Amino acid sequence: MLKSFRELRVWREAMLLVEEAYRLVRDFPKDERFGLASQMTRAAVSVPSNIAEGYGRGSRKDYVHFLRQALGSLYEFDTQLEIAVSLGFVERSDAPSDHVDGVSRMLNSLIRKLDGKMPATRNPNPETRSNVFNEQ
Repeated sequence: MLKSFRELRVWREAMLLVEEAYRLVRDFPKDERFGLASQMTRAAVSVPSNIAEGYGRGSRKDYVHFLRQALGSLYEFDTQLEIAVSLGFVERSDAPSDHVDGVSRMLNSLIRKLDGKMPATRNPNPETRSNVFNEQ
């Protein structure tokens, strides 16, 4: 049984993504400090924040809601990252696209598990479904 959201792999990976976001925007033009750079860091910070908040809510429905919020923030960050690349603020090779994809897969997997939309062949015993908090 997990004692904290800090034990969730998806939360730890999202925290690393925040660090990457801050490193990326450090080299943005000064006039972007309150523009795209600020939006990117806010979106990145929102991902692990929503994972943590949902975990602390105590209900599966609320948890799934906040995981979906985290996923939305992740997609927002990914879009802003694409904008930064197209504006020449970030080299495509420096963009953490693989990391974004990995966090997205983990979030989607956790959402599916918690939402009960798992294939019956993977987990036919409904009693074991209640332990999905421990799987990510």
